[in-house]
Amino acid sequence: MRMISWNVNGLRAAVGKGFMEYFNEANVDIFSLQETKLQAGQIELATDGYFQYWNYAHKKGYSGVAVFTKKEPLTVSYGIGIEEHDMEGRVITLEFDDFYHITVYTPNSQQENARLGYRMEWDDAFREYVCNLDKVKPVIICGDLNVAHNEIDLKNPSSNRRSAGFTDEERGKFTELLGAGFVDTFRFFYPDSVGVYSWWSYRFNARKNNAGWRIDYYVVSERLKDKLVDAKIHSEILGSDHCPVELVIQI
Repeated sequence: MRMISWNVNGLRAAVGKGFMEYFNEANVDIFSLQETKLQAGQIELATDGYFQYWNYAHKKGYSGVAVFTKKEPLTVSYGIGIEEHDMEGRVITLEFDDFYHITVYTPNSQQENARLGYRMEWDDAFREYVCNLDKVKPVIICGDLNVAHNEIDLKNPSSNRRSAGFTDEERGKFTELLGAGFVDTFRFFYPDSVGVYSWWSYRFNARKNNAGWRIDYYVVSERLKDKLVDAKIHSEILGSDHCPVELVIQI
């Protein structure tokens, strides 16, 4: 199976920048989106051959995730079952015969880490959620996890030590997730690759200068390691401040 995940930073804007052409060309089995910034009925996409699932934030023009899958899932759930965490349209879980597929848009800690405390609560709750699913069948997590795990995962680690997405606290929570039995698929294949990022600020010509961060992931249950084929980051694809990331897996 081939899967793609992309934070489109506003789906309506992305459609105007060639999103559908890329979607059709990619022709993957599961295509996930984060930060759709939509409410129900604000867009209609012709995705022939795909089942569509959407989770919208209560706040208009904010957050939101979607997933398009060629195979109809056994079940679909929205959120993680905790009301305070399920108001912002951040999670969709698809259950298939042999695995769960989770699309997630992790909360940003915001400027001056104003939301870091909430982010810590979210990370703990989300980890518990995926660990409970992992007890039933293997889990594939994709999305914008809003953290660069190690210094190799961003261009300027020293000047960003307390920046949202690279605090010790956020990095530690990602370490806890991996320690709970999960694998960062890109680093599984490319442990030492540098200069490979999935997000660039719109300021300071960051993308032109490749001053980016790797904050978009495919993370899978440890017991799926033998089924992994490749993990890719498509930095050549424009249309958002993020680029698509891909997983190829025999499952």
